Amino acid sequence: MITALANVFIWILQRVALWAESALALAKLVVMGGVALAQGGVAAFFLKPQTQRWVFALLRGVWPNISISKVVMKAYDNTGTALVTRREDCLEVLNRNEDFEVVYGARMKKLTAGENFFLGMQPGWDYTRDTSAMHLAARMTDVADIVVPRATLLAQRAVAQSQGQIDIVPSLTLEIPWDMTDRYFGTGAKRAQMQEWTTTLFTYLFLDLVADPDLDARAMQQAAELRSYLDGAIAARKANPSEAADVLNRCLALQSAQTPGMSDLGIRNNMLGLLIGAVPTISKASCLALDELLDRPAALAGAQQAARQGDDELLAQYIWEALRFNPFNPVIYRRATCDTQVAASTLRRIKLRKGQMVFAANFSACFDRFEVKSPNDFRTDRPWEDYIIWGYGMHTCFGAAINKAVIPVLLKPLLAQKNLRRAAGAAGQIDTGTSSFPQHFHLEFDP
Repeated sequence: MITALANVFIWILQRVALWAESALALAKLVVMGGVALAQGGVAAFFLKPQTQRWVFALLRGVWPNISISKVVMKAYDNTGTALVTRREDCLEVLNRNEDFEVVYGARMKKLTAGENFFLGMQPGWDYTRDTSAMHLAARMTDVADIVVPRATLLAQRAVAQSQGQIDIVPSLTLEIPWDMTDRYFGTGAKRAQMQEWTTTLFTYLFLDLVADPDLDARAMQQAAELRSYLDGAIAARKANPSEAADVLNRCLALQSAQTPGMSDLGIRNNMLGLLIGAVPTISKASCLALDELLDRPAALAGAQQAARQGDDELLAQYIWEALRFNPFNPVIYRRATCDTQVAASTLRRIKLRKGQMVFAANFSACFDRFEVKSPNDFRTDRPWEDYIIWGYGMHTCFGAAINKAVIPVLLKPLLAQKNLRRAAGAAGQIDTGTSSFPQHFHLEFDP
């Protein structure tokens, strides 16, 4: 009886805290939104991570799951739109692979001129075949044995050569993942070319909600260029074999062993998919994490102390927590394969139609007070399970282990410097140019 009463009391306190959080978020949105409206910057206001946190906080307390008939996503066929904001519901959507499918396959086939890549596949033989083969080619042990030592060397060298003034995007956050595609993947084109290809194609696959025809044309052209390049790289490696311990060589070894899916075309398509996810992902996540730390003096000081003392685990915790507040991808979308529902047997239950696009707000899920302790506090003692940084479930990013290892290594020598700060003016802010990805981010430190 006492336990039951205690549970009821806790339930009431949780709801009161949730509603109070929602009310505070609404007040902030009204006040700050009014300021933005007066200054003519409403669009920029709603693109800020802090604003999005307020919106999600409001929704979690007032309208946690939304289903409407309006089609918001234009790039992929769908019958309407839904948004889920509570952590339990987000994970439900991302776990129910038979009911909520990934949609990238249609555009992935356009990029490869025919075949899908496993990121766009539903569970089945093709998915199992390709992921299994690529796990043999890109081994988990490679991260510590090959990828991290090289990234460490390049990051230390770039910071040492900068003499206290550095544009981290070309020097660090793009340079190191590009080098990985060259040295470890075995398929690196010229740096600028590979960076342009992968950034355009990533945007086309995952970020083009409006089906921009200009982006479509550019993506088709660059996909053809990347296919041609990879076909040539595979042919050249077969004509002139090497002993390099890279992913391309291992794919060709699997081909020699008649491994299913490892034809020249299969290798090319898998490499194309890996390349699209490698360069822009690492670069943007690194910049966002550092941007958030620079806005939090106490957190920045803690991260710098961890970097100087060689406490790599603590340093990584600062970075993941920064990305919780300033995420690479605030939502993950799936499409309903049948008429179904989410959050059944709860007051927030929503019915979904077949073909409806469902946006699982992983950004919101990471601030759900019912499952995340002290969600609005910046803490470095959170379990990894609290984060949804690289997706979730079957379609977690294939390179998640590389990202998790490389980003702290990439930022560590920079964070170890004295008086790390933004450059003056606009140069000290992330400059995305005409894309959705960082192009420049100037920082300074005392050499």
